[in-house]
Amino acid sequence: MDDLFSAKNDKSSQSPLADRMRPRTLEDIVGQDHIVGPGRLLRRAIQADRLSSIILYGPPGTGKTSLATVIANTTRAAFESLNAVLSGVKDIREVIDRADERFRLYSKRTILFVDEVHRWNKAQQDALLPWVENGTVILVGATTENPFFEVNRALVSRSRIFQLKALDAGDMLETARRAITDTERGYGKWNIQFEEGALEHLVEVAGGDARTLLNALELAVETSNWTHGSETSFGKTAEEKSNWPPPFGAEIHISLAAAEESIQRRALLYDRDGDYHFDTISAFIKSVRGSDPDAALYWLAKMVRAGEDPKFIFRRMIILASEDVGLADPLALSVVMSCAQAFERIGFPEGNFPLSHACLYLATAPKSNTTMAYFDALKEVEREDAEVPNHLRDASRDAESFGHGEGYVYPHAYRDHWAAQQYLPTSLRGRTFYIPSSIGYEGRIRQDVLQKRELQAAIVLGDNQESAGELLSWSQAAKGREGWYKRLESGRSALLLRNRDIIFTTASPARQGRVLIPLANDGLLLWESLRRCPEGLTAALVNTPAAKDALLRYAQTLDEAEKPIIAVTEELLPSAGQCEEWFSCSLFDHILIRSTRLTAEPSMLAACAKPLLAKDGSLILLFSPPRYGERISRILADECNDPSLAAKLEQAEKAFFGNSDVTGFWNEDDLSAAFEEQGFRVNLQTIDQEEERLITEKDLAAWFNTEQSRWGSFMAKTLEEQDFLAVEQALRLRISKGPLMWLWKSVCLRASV
Repeated sequence: MDDLFSAKNDKSSQSPLADRMRPRTLEDIVGQDHIVGPGRLLRRAIQADRLSSIILYGPPGTGKTSLATVIANTTRAAFESLNAVLSGVKDIREVIDRADERFRLYSKRTILFVDEVHRWNKAQQDALLPWVENGTVILVGATTENPFFEVNRALVSRSRIFQLKALDAGDMLETARRAITDTERGYGKWNIQFEEGALEHLVEVAGGDARTLLNALELAVETSNWTHGSETSFGKTAEEKSNWPPPFGAEIHISLAAAEESIQRRALLYDRDGDYHFDTISAFIKSVRGSDPDAALYWLAKMVRAGEDPKFIFRRMIILASEDVGLADPLALSVVMSCAQAFERIGFPEGNFPLSHACLYLATAPKSNTTMAYFDALKEVEREDAEVPNHLRDASRDAESFGHGEGYVYPHAYRDHWAAQQYLPTSLRGRTFYIPSSIGYEGRIRQDVLQKRELQAAIVLGDNQESAGELLSWSQAAKGREGWYKRLESGRSALLLRNRDIIFTTASPARQGRVLIPLANDGLLLWESLRRCPEGLTAALVNTPAAKDALLRYAQTLDEAEKPIIAVTEELLPSAGQCEEWFSCSLFDHILIRSTRLTAEPSMLAACAKPLLAKDGSLILLFSPPRYGERISRILADECNDPSLAAKLEQAEKAFFGNSDVTGFWNEDDLSAAFEEQGFRVNLQTIDQEEERLITEKDLAAWFNTEQSRWGSFMAKTLEEQDFLAVEQALRLRISKGPLMWLWKSVCLRASV
């Protein structure tokens, strides 16, 4: 009989169903869309044949070996495979010799697939390391164990880890459907019928393991009764059934009972010394850090119940007391140390009390991680070994010879036992590492720390300190004291970072997310997207070739596959066809836009965005409508104490900002309506913004220019001449006193398809 089972000498026809149904191409792979879906990093690397060393980590039956098979079928490189259970150093050397010869003679790369790579001991893994490092072989490892614990660290550091997930019910049903309908490798030549609930039972018990599902399906199909015309398998003995297959077209009926007999409940993977240990202590630390005492107690009890060493738990709490509580509550470290000492004296079971005491104290304590500032200082030390300033050097040995210590100000000789002077090396003047939080004890000392820092900067960078080679000049446009103060007082960096975090919090991109960033010239959203979506796609749009070159220079340290893809265009949003051409991807999970103001029409923006977004995708736009901007009238009233003049200006500004013909900008209501007309679900949030700014004479000249400033031109025509001049004079008097707080509102729009 010429069928799947009759070719006794055909190894492929006799292999298990799970092996026969193994995917051959990327399109055959079911599930794992987060790493091999369209536009994903690994898929692009495989399609471009630019694969670097990788380790595939995931539960059994999730497609690790299948993915390696697809790579073997796709790549132009030679493909070798080893099983870590069956091979040793001798086998590795033989593969390396062949790979080395292949590269020397034919310049052909070799991909080495190692199944169960964690089974190799340290010596075996070390034997492979130099050849992976010099590129003789490209490693594709597969493991069911956490590679960060079970695989050589050096090998892991030279590889990218991809985690495969258990298949969901939909993917499992699709896997079964393919096996049932495939006429070449599966059971498509027969009519497979399932009793209600039978196939669902196989899927449920398989628990996301495709191999378990296919093995159970094979057993169920080949042991179930069948009918074909008048011929039937009912009543035949087990030996008679083993010589089967039935004729093509036979109906094979799989009952629920047969399905239950074909698969048994899988054993849970449990390793107290492996992932369980690290995952549980991680959950405990994160719960304490997140100030959730209930969750912290739960994970603590779970660790104690599992036999975790209390010394290990206390060690982690001692670290947390400094790392995550820190100066927000300086007593936290003392409390945890006291509890640890108490536990050593009394032990279990009474030791549970100091354990929970320390846990609850840390979980409910205010949090601050400002001790991390040490590592910023360490980076500066590693970058530059700066000299000790002369006035801070030891004066007891060579003050007369070199003048060491000359100029040092003794703080105790001054009121409050403090005097402003330079303590950092000259090359680091103005550098700040420690930024006190506003929480707990740090909140009480914050103002004092910042005020002293500002006074210190004023003395260090004052006129008497400015000499050739020592003037701290930040740019041609801002030199000397005014330029320094503008940067010292301005919160521009904090503002940008805060707005960046608002955008990414609103978007919540996944690690495998595909992100499109228009207006990406400054790179603010670009680099954060690369950090948050390392296994996805980050595509950027800039408006000049120079901007693209600048961003690519910053990306030189990244691997080729990790670099952003950048296109140059004058358009805010390109067409799907252009995206396909530039990025090999026409659909994105998120479009992120940050702009002070947008001149594009809202309807055009919505229409262009919709075809670029995947299902459940979203566009996030953070912008500042002019009508929510700072008003000079508010500054006059609050900062200049001139309410009568402020009232006149307030009426004029209402007319200016309310006249769209004058301002030339649309607002958030227009934007929301435009997206809703295109079928988007729209959510808007208004964000209060503030920034301490030092207003300069240059700023005033720009505002009150009646020819080039629209605001100045409008105010000059609307106000009496003496009032217009009085406004300028009041502001000039105010800015002479130092920085002022600039207030405005931004709008964050989330439009989802």
